[in-house]
Amino acid sequence: MIETNKYKSDEIIKPVRRKRWRGVLPTVSAGVIGSMLTIAIIPYSDQIESLYSAIEQKVSNQTESSRSNNSDQVIAQQTSATNTSSTSGTMADMVEEASKAIVGIVNKQTQGNNYPNANNSQTIESGSGTGVVFKIDDDSAYIVTNNHVIENASELEITVYGGEKTNAEVIGADSLTDLAVLKIDAKYATTKLDFGDSSVLRAGDSVLAIGNPLGLEFSNTVTQGIVSAVNRTVAVSTSAGEWDLNVIQTDAAINPGNSGGALINTSGQVIGINSLKISEDGVEGLGFAIPSNDLIPIINEIMETGQVERPYIGIGLASLDEIPSMYLQNLPQNIESGAMVTNIDSNSAAAEGGLKVQDIITSINDKTITSSDNLRQYLYSELEVGDQVSLGVYRGGEKITIELTLTSSNSPK
Repeated sequence: MIETNKYKSDEIIKPVRRKRWRGVLPTVSAGVIGSMLTIAIIPYSDQIESLYSAIEQKVSNQTESSRSNNSDQVIAQQTSATNTSSTSGTMADMVEEASKAIVGIVNKQTQGNNYPNANNSQTIESGSGTGVVFKIDDDSAYIVTNNHVIENASELEITVYGGEKTNAEVIGADSLTDLAVLKIDAKYATTKLDFGDSSVLRAGDSVLAIGNPLGLEFSNTVTQGIVSAVNRTVAVSTSAGEWDLNVIQTDAAINPGNSGGALINTSGQVIGINSLKISEDGVEGLGFAIPSNDLIPIINEIMETGQVERPYIGIGLASLDEIPSMYLQNLPQNIESGAMVTNIDSNSAAAEGGLKVQDIITSINDKTITSSDNLRQYLYSELEVGDQVSLGVYRGGEKITIELTLTSSNSPK
């Protein structure tokens, strides 16, 4: 069983949008890879002056290039896997500094009261998790956490380093990637953590997890382990449907309440956001984190627009193995996989293109569809808003082709 410490909600089976991902999400990179120049002493002043002038021009060009490349980025990823300021002290010094950017999150939800003549609703604590301060400006501090930590909350109480409490505003969230961005007043944040480059991770690299296992009573708990594997794919259930999440596997202890916390390298950089673990009898040390290179583009988009845009067909889906056989009697015997349309948004591309409930989609752009999850994965990973697609569909035993143009899930429905 995979635990995500998620808050239960009705499953939403209509696809939500997402920008095109090609395999692992593209790295959001900012920063300048400088070069170290060794200068020999030259006995002639004019040669020295000429050399200094050339160096000054080179540095100026690099700076301008850096500004040009990074002006539109909300978050800058660190290009170096090390940080001299954080490695100059001991491991304990690094952890102490990093812990100041870790916050506790309490999800409070409003529930109705069935007693007569009583207040109709009350706010109760529904769960807790962890967050990481990744950006501070003059007025606000921004926190990244898991979507399942904050989902369905009517109020989010944040406990910062030192014990002060405040409420957070949700900037945006994305169910499929299990990420959310929150905002608090900048006066409550003393420091932030930078993101490292998760693409350089190898099995055996040392990592640390910082979070609040089992609640705020054990806040800022630090556990140490190694990267057990990279580029793992774990199937997860989200409020937006089933999804295959790319993750880092670690044996650093991750428990309920750690969700949304930082997985950091020995330089104190965030290389993952702890998200889930496998909890079964006899199973230990199977924790998973969302890689920094995957989450940075999602965070940037949430910061810019408050949501993540993905292509939208406008249908609810169910895999054939979930459909009673009585609804599949007219399907040719050689068709053993696909996805059945269970509902249609009347204002969607699906409705305009002529799809109908109980249509069975077996291919998209000539790629075989094996399940509803498979269709969703292809839609969000390989396609984008505005693309024209061709669906291979069986209707009443007859195969037809339906052409439609993908719209945005952010568009008014």
